[in-house]
Amino acid sequence: MSSVQNVGRRAGSAQDLAYDWLKRHISELPRDGGVFLSESEVAQAAGTSRTPVREALLRLETEGMLRIIPKKGAYIPPVPDSEIESVMQARGLVEDWCVRRVVPAEPAFVAELEQIMDEQRALIDDPVGFIDRDRAFHRAIVRQAGNPVLAEFYESLRERQIRMGLRAVAREENRARTVLDEHAAIVAGLVAGDAGEALAAHLASTLAVLRLPVSGERAGGRSVSGLS
Repeated sequence: MSSVQNVGRRAGSAQDLAYDWLKRHISELPRDGGVFLSESEVAQAAGTSRTPVREALLRLETEGMLRIIPKKGAYIPPVPDSEIESVMQARGLVEDWCVRRVVPAEPAFVAELEQIMDEQRALIDDPVGFIDRDRAFHRAIVRQAGNPVLAEFYESLRERQIRMGLRAVAREENRARTVLDEHAAIVAGLVAGDAGEALAAHLASTLAVLRLPVSGERAGGRSVSGLS
């Protein structure tokens, strides 16, 4: 491998490292206040130089997770209640169509969903990991429906919801266990031939938790300093 290729691979890895750190950090921020991040602070916290941080911030800007403001840094906007409502309404439309397309579920697909649920159980005390597996569970159902255009749209919805969902799981003591029970009900419905009611109940439960007030969470334009 040439020195140029080596440099490119190292740069790509550094950008991915910065991107992953930023995404995790943003998902853990309170949703009721705006936050500024600076390149230098993120580089220090993520253990990279500023160039990959800058590239990672640009990626996240295209995903709608932040806005880059010249001479000020990257601004993470608050998540208003109206956005929560809109995202969950869109999720309901997509996922309801998808569960109707995949019933009755094939045994191999049921086994895949059960495996994801087992992984969720192992991560019940890790909100970030739990939400990642939650996303995998719902993504698998959407993917199984076989519409790549809807699948791509759905991914954009989940990107917007990750910050909301993580706070809900971290804040509500029994939320993770409730999610597992609701996922089990969806799988049972897929096997029986009608998962629409179980899915609707799960999304309604999720929306109810996301609507809860965020009192007690610090917010209000803080920087990344002191956070990990």
